[in-house]
Amino acid sequence: MGNISILNTLVIIGIVIAGFLTVIIDDILPCIIAYSAVGTFIALEFLLLRAPDVAIAEGAVGAVLTPVIFLIALHKVKGKKEKKEEKK
Repeated sequence: MGNISILNTLVIIGIVIAGFLTVIIDDILPCIIAYSAVGTFIALEFLLLRAPDVAIAEGAVGAVLTPVIFLIALHKVKGKKEKKEEKK
Protein backbone atom coordinates (compact mmCIF):
# COMPACT_ATOMS: atom_id res chain seq x y z
CA MET A 1 0.00 0.00 0.00
CA GLY A 2 3.03 2.25 0.07
CA ASN A 3 2.70 2.86 -3.66
CA ILE A 4 -0.62 4.74 -3.57
CA SER A 5 -0.24 8.36 -4.65
CA ILE A 6 -1.99 11.37 -3.21
CA LEU A 7 -4.11 11.62 -6.37
CA ASN A 8 -5.29 8.02 -5.94
CA THR A 9 -6.21 8.78 -2.34
CA LEU A 10 -8.17 11.88 -3.36
CA VAL A 11 -10.05 9.94 -6.03
CA ILE A 12 -10.91 7.18 -3.54
CA ILE A 13 -12.15 9.82 -1.08
CA GLY A 14 -14.25 11.26 -3.92
CA ILE A 15 -15.73 7.81 -4.58
CA VAL A 16 -16.63 7.40 -0.91
CA ILE A 17 -18.14 10.88 -0.58
CA ALA A 18 -20.16 10.62 -3.81
CA GLY A 19 -21.33 7.14 -2.83
CA PHE A 20 -22.38 8.38 0.59
CA LEU A 21 -24.26 11.29 -0.99
CA THR A 22 -25.98 8.87 -3.37
CA VAL A 23 -27.32 6.96 -0.39
CA ILE A 24 -28.39 9.86 1.84
CA ILE A 25 -29.89 12.31 -0.68
CA ASP A 26 -33.70 12.21 -0.67
CA ASP A 27 -34.35 14.03 -3.95
CA ILE A 28 -33.97 11.75 -6.96
CA LEU A 29 -32.28 14.10 -9.47
CA PRO A 30 -29.33 15.08 -7.23
CA CYS A 31 -29.07 11.40 -6.28
CA ILE A 32 -28.67 10.46 -9.96
CA ILE A 33 -26.02 13.17 -10.36
CA ALA A 34 -24.13 11.84 -7.33
CA TYR A 35 -24.38 8.32 -8.78
CA SER A 36 -22.88 9.62 -12.02
CA ALA A 37 -20.06 11.21 -10.01
CA VAL A 38 -19.31 7.81 -8.45
CA GLY A 39 -18.96 6.32 -11.93
CA THR A 40 -16.74 9.20 -13.02
CA PHE A 41 -14.45 8.84 -10.01
CA ILE A 42 -14.23 5.08 -10.51
CA ALA A 43 -13.34 5.59 -14.19
CA LEU A 44 -10.66 8.07 -13.14
CA GLU A 45 -9.27 5.58 -10.63
CA PHE A 46 -9.06 2.88 -13.29
CA LEU A 47 -7.22 5.37 -15.50
CA LEU A 48 -4.76 6.10 -12.69
CA LEU A 49 -4.27 2.35 -12.24
CA ARG A 50 -3.29 2.17 -15.92
CA ALA A 51 -6.35 0.25 -17.07
CA PRO A 52 -7.63 2.53 -19.85
CA ASP A 53 -9.93 -0.09 -21.38
CA VAL A 54 -11.73 -0.61 -18.08
CA ALA A 55 -11.78 3.17 -17.49
CA ILE A 56 -13.50 3.74 -20.84
CA ALA A 57 -16.06 1.02 -20.14
CA GLU A 58 -16.77 2.34 -16.64
CA GLY A 59 -16.96 5.90 -17.91
CA ALA A 60 -19.44 4.92 -20.61
CA VAL A 61 -21.61 2.66 -18.47
CA GLY A 62 -21.22 3.90 -14.89
CA ALA A 63 -20.96 7.62 -15.52
CA VAL A 64 -23.16 8.08 -18.60
CA LEU A 65 -25.39 5.20 -19.69
CA THR A 66 -26.86 4.13 -16.35
CA PRO A 67 -27.65 7.70 -15.16
CA VAL A 68 -29.26 8.44 -18.55
CA ILE A 69 -31.45 5.34 -18.16
CA PHE A 70 -32.38 6.52 -14.66
CA LEU A 71 -33.27 9.98 -16.02
CA ILE A 72 -35.42 8.48 -18.78
CA ALA A 73 -37.20 6.29 -16.23
CA LEU A 74 -37.72 9.31 -13.96
CA HIS A 75 -39.17 11.30 -16.86
CA LYS A 76 -41.55 8.45 -17.78
CA VAL A 77 -42.71 8.01 -14.18
CA LYS A 78 -43.36 11.74 -13.77
CA GLY A 79 -45.29 11.76 -17.05
CA LYS A 80 -47.52 8.89 -15.91
CA LYS A 81 -48.09 10.60 -12.54
CA GLU A 82 -49.21 13.79 -14.28
CA LYS A 83 -51.59 11.87 -16.56
CA LYS A 84 -53.16 10.11 -13.56
CA GLU A 85 -53.68 13.47 -11.81
CA GLU A 86 -55.32 14.93 -14.94
CA LYS A 87 -57.81 12.04 -15.11
CA LYS A 88 -58.96 12.64 -11.52
